[in-house]
Amino acid sequence: MLERLFHVRAMGSTPGREVLGGLTTFLTMAYILVVNPVFLTAAGIPLAGAVAATCVSAALGTLLMALLANYPIALAPGMGLNAFFAYTVCLGAGVPWQTALGLVFWSGLLFLLLTVTGVRATLVRAVPPALLLGAATGIGFFIAFIGLQHGGLVKDDPNTLVALGDLTAPPALLALFGLAVSLGLLAARVATALFWGLAATLAAALATGLMPLPAAVVGLPDLSFPGFEIDLLGALRPEYLPLILVLLFFALFDTLGTLMAIAHEAGLLREGGLPRLERALAADALGMVGGALLGTTTVTSYIESGAGVGGGARTGLASMVTGGLLLSSLFFLPLLTSIAAGTGLNPVTAPTLILVGILMVKAARDVRWDDPTEAAPAFFTALLMPLTFNISHGLAGGIVVFALVKTAAGRWREVHWLIYLLAVAIVLGYALVSI
Repeated sequence: MLERLFHVRAMGSTPGREVLGGLTTFLTMAYILVVNPVFLTAAGIPLAGAVAATCVSAALGTLLMALLANYPIALAPGMGLNAFFAYTVCLGAGVPWQTALGLVFWSGLLFLLLTVTGVRATLVRAVPPALLLGAATGIGFFIAFIGLQHGGLVKDDPNTLVALGDLTAPPALLALFGLAVSLGLLAARVATALFWGLAATLAAALATGLMPLPAAVVGLPDLSFPGFEIDLLGALRPEYLPLILVLLFFALFDTLGTLMAIAHEAGLLREGGLPRLERALAADALGMVGGALLGTTTVTSYIESGAGVGGGARTGLASMVTGGLLLSSLFFLPLLTSIAAGTGLNPVTAPTLILVGILMVKAARDVRWDDPTEAAPAFFTALLMPLTFNISHGLAGGIVVFALVKTAAGRWREVHWLIYLLAVAIVLGYALVSI
């Protein structure tokens, strides 16, 4: 049965390797079960529902990838996308979280439509690598900045906007301890560094009394998902269309980049292309739609799946194992909720956010820094995201700068007409807002 469903032997693997690979992927990405609710609660979503929605949406997307595309790639609410949802859409634009979930739903439906019709190829060709790399770098800095705030390592200052926090305060000391452990594991190339770093920080918090012992570790799951309150009609208001398109943009290119990277590592590419790519994208799109209906942000393919691939996983059987473990996490909701709880400072999850930032910022190495027409758009995209505490401002700035510098250099043919259209719309939009 396993051979018929997943072609394990045909892919040069064994059931044992697939199980080990699936377990490795789970341990590598398990941090999302407590980190994603931090962003969801910032948007106003109830904590217990945020944790449950994260568990089930990740399991659903991963199982869809296994059954539809037969790839060892796990899915979960995406880092960066959850920050955009919380701090740009809900807190920045003032969109109620119920309506914001509707925006995620419609962007997922558009993603599915683009995948089925083939329009996706046009969008992929339109966006230059400089903007994609700059966006990944900027989101990495943005998430790390949030982690530094949650750990009390930086604070606001009326004169300089930001300053060093009180490093002798117990929350900051805990965050520094967790960061030291996590960085040590990352430097030692431990694939599950994020998981074990989080576990060490949690243990230290419990031992020092900075975090109270949870009332229970296991329990029957509360399945009152926030998605039951989703506002689908409210999300269709004309002024929300740009937000839907930005969510679609990030999901599309994040998914494609992850899929191609993991496929390359697993040796799944054939003549430069990925077999069953449309099925994999469909699984991603359905995961987005399902995640919104459950009550979480954009579900997307996870680069941490590379750890499972490194452990020998080659088929969807590994994703079945990962999905099953994610689903079983529902029974540990009391523990997960305790870890994700907290308003203001949350030093337990802070080191993990900082490490995720480190892993995302490495995209900057692929920017062509010797070419000003490539370097400037990437630079402004990355810089504006943390400085304005807004992902969309960074992306908008990068698009305008890209169109400007390419035109000034006489290389306007390198700019897709869609980028020019977006640049004009962005300039007009910001001008109208200022007026």
